[in-house]
Amino acid sequence: MGEINIGIDDQLKEEANKVFDDLGIDMTTAITFFLKQTVKEQRLPVQPDFEPVANILARQEALSGKGRTFDSVEE
Repeated sequence: MGEINIGIDDQLKEEANKVFDDLGIDMTTAITFFLKQTVKEQRLPVQPDFEPVANILARQEALSGKGRTFDSVEE
């Protein structure tokens, strides 16, 4: 079985664990649900509302290979 190690804000982890406890699942089960749904739908199974639309579009453009490239950080 694979293992994933991630760094996450302590407060976010604590708050998420409270929600998962109320749902009767643990963090591993919740993340597994998220990953399985992502694979099934071939997209994020949630619509993030914390990121500006322009950033999302720019990321999609870059991942599609249609984004601009730069030779230096200054550019």
